[in-house]
Amino acid sequence: MKRPKDDVITLDDALWERVMAATDGAMAPCFQCGVCTATCPWSELQNEPVNVRALMRRAQLGIEEPDGAVWWCTTCRACEAQCPRGVPIASVVLALRRLAWQDQSVPKGLPGVMWALHWDGNPWRRPPSQRAAWARTADVKRFEPTDEILYYVGCTPSYDNRSQKVARALAGVFRAAGVTFGTLGEDEPCCGDAAFSLGQHDYFRQMAATTARRFSESGVKTLVTVSPHCYDMFRNHYPATDGFLPLHYTQYLAQLVADGRLRFEQPYPITATFHDPCYLGRENGVYDAPRQVLEAIPGLKLVEMPRNHEAALCCGGGGGRMWMETKAGERFSDLRVREAAGTEADVLVTACPHCIACLEDSLKLSGSAMRVMDVAEVVAAALAAGGASP
Repeated sequence: MKRPKDDVITLDDALWERVMAATDGAMAPCFQCGVCTATCPWSELQNEPVNVRALMRRAQLGIEEPDGAVWWCTTCRACEAQCPRGVPIASVVLALRRLAWQDQSVPKGLPGVMWALHWDGNPWRRPPSQRAAWARTADVKRFEPTDEILYYVGCTPSYDNRSQKVARALAGVFRAAGVTFGTLGEDEPCCGDAAFSLGQHDYFRQMAATTARRFSESGVKTLVTVSPHCYDMFRNHYPATDGFLPLHYTQYLAQLVADGRLRFEQPYPITATFHDPCYLGRENGVYDAPRQVLEAIPGLKLVEMPRNHEAALCCGGGGGRMWMETKAGERFSDLRVREAAGTEADVLVTACPHCIACLEDSLKLSGSAMRVMDVAEVVAAALAAGGASP
C-alpha cells in the first residue's frame, strides 16, 4: 500500500548535525520506552498530551518538531526522575528552544519578554526605579560587605504585589533572628532565569557575567534568594569561580533554627501541607530544609499530599510557562490544589513565587477555604503569635 505523501519524512543530515551539536547528543541514550510521556503532567489534562517520547525521537533523528511541544514543557523534570536511561530531557528541550530562536520560530509574546529584560532588567516590564518599592515599609538597608548575607529578592518578589508580601515577611524573619543583611536596592540585577528557561542562552550568559561582576564589586560572599529559580541559576548556571555561595532562604532558615537563632516561643496551631517547588526539589534536591523549618513551629501539624518530595506535581509555572498562557482546565495547579484539599489542611504552603501565583489562581476557582502561604509568611506569623516582631 502506497503511503500518503504527507506521511513521508525526509531526514536532513545538516539539521541532524545541528541538533546533535546544540544538545551535545544528550538524547542519544533514549531507547523510546515512553515512561517520560506517561509521567508528564500534561497526560492528566490534555486529550492529546505532549508526547515527550516522540519529541526525543525527533531530536535523535534531526526531524523538525512541528506541533510546538517544545514550548509546553515546564522543565519540572518529573520525567527525568523516572527515566531508566538518565536522559536530561529538560536540557534537551532548552537546547531545542535555543535553536527555535535562531530560526525565528518562537511563540508570540516571548520576544517581548526578552526586550523587557534588555530595557528594564526584569521580565515584568517594570522600571528599575520601582525595584525596591516592596521595601518602603520593611526597613531594609543597603548591603555592606560586613553583612552576613546579601538578601537577593529577585524580579517577581520585587514587582509582583502578592510576592512582595513574602519579601517583606522574610526580611522581618531575618531581623527577628538577628541576621545582619542588606539588599542592592534598585541596583539589584536579574538572575536571568527567564532568558535561560526560554532558550535565550547566549543572552543569559551576558546577563550572568554582568550580575556576577556586580556581586563581586559589592563584596558578596553569601547570597540568600527568595525564589528557587534564582537559587538554581546562581548554583548551577553561573561559573563556579564567581566567588559567592548561593542559598535558598529555606536552607538558611533551617540553619538558623539548628543554631538556635530562630526560635518560636508560642504555638501556632495550624494544619499545613507542603508543596515541593520543582526547582527546589527535583532540580536541587532540597526537600528537608523547608519541612525542618515548619516542623520547628510548635502547634503546626504538617501533613503530606500523596505526591510529595521527588514525586511532587508541578504547579505549571516553570520552564518559562509563567510568560505563556495556559488555558483554564489545563493547569497543573488545578490538580495540585485538589490534592492539597484532600489532606484537609488549613494552609497550602510552598516556597516559590511562581508556585504561589499558580496555586492561588487555582484555589480561587476551587471554592476551597484553604489558603496559600509561603514558608516565610508562616514563620513570620508564628513569630508574631509568640510576641516577636518579624
